[in-house]
Amino acid sequence: MTLGVWLRLGRVSNLPTVWSNVLATLALSGELSFSSRTFALWGIFSLYYVGGMYLNDAFDRRIDAVQRPDRPIPSGQVSAGVVFAIGYAGLGLGTLLLGLVAESAGVSVLRAVASGVALAITIIGYDLYHKQNPLSPLVMGLCRVLVYVAGAFAVSGALPPAVGWGAAALLCHLIGLSYAAKQEAFNRLTRVWPLAFLAAPAVYGAYLSLGEPWVRPFLALLVLWGVYSLRFLRPGPQRSVPGAVVRLIAGIALLDATLIAATGALGWALLAVLLAAATRLFQRVIPGT
Repeated sequence: MTLGVWLRLGRVSNLPTVWSNVLATLALSGELSFSSRTFALWGIFSLYYVGGMYLNDAFDRRIDAVQRPDRPIPSGQVSAGVVFAIGYAGLGLGTLLLGLVAESAGVSVLRAVASGVALAITIIGYDLYHKQNPLSPLVMGLCRVLVYVAGAFAVSGALPPAVGWGAAALLCHLIGLSYAAKQEAFNRLTRVWPLAFLAAPAVYGAYLSLGEPWVRPFLALLVLWGVYSLRFLRPGPQRSVPGAVVRLIAGIALLDATLIAATGALGWALLAVLLAAATRLFQRVIPGT
């Protein structure tokens, strides 16, 4: 069992988008700073993400044995029991640590832990039933939305409206992205209309730019990246649904950058752009799907 297998199981190349989610949450909550709390939340939501990815492979092992036999479990590189144990441990530890962060911030531990439990349950529900569930793109989107929600409760004890609107924009991006991801094993698209959800964050970003002009360059980058990513879905022999999916995953950080810029924290918005670039760089080494 090699380190590469463990990293591949956790799709760790996508972790920078989780970290940008945290930065956006803190910015929209008015709590953004280079502090131990920020780094703690990066670690906590990394546990949720990696734990969820481990459980995804564990639950999908029989399907992967047919469609993706090179995955670590069906190829015999690791047992399903070990992967299940690590996945559940990641969710449990993340929830515990989320409560500790809330306690250190002097806010409601109950709200933070409850939102963490909701995130864990949603992750498990998605992993358990995403193949057969036509609403699985919505459930996947809710997983990321709950990162915003749990992060906000952990640092401020409340859910500011800006966090709610930002989470709604992120949900739309994830619905479009997850719909494409459901088709990647077959490299096809049965319907195109769900991709329209990808336009919603751009519309919201345009609204935000009316009050903060510095949103515009970040919004332009988000839109251009989205158009570039969707080119990989064009019909024909060059179609690459996986290629579109990994690029749209990196685009999560560009959406976060746009939301951060709306708060005036331009340096942090630039950091989120760098996290998008890091995602693409890491995806070249460790597959993002």
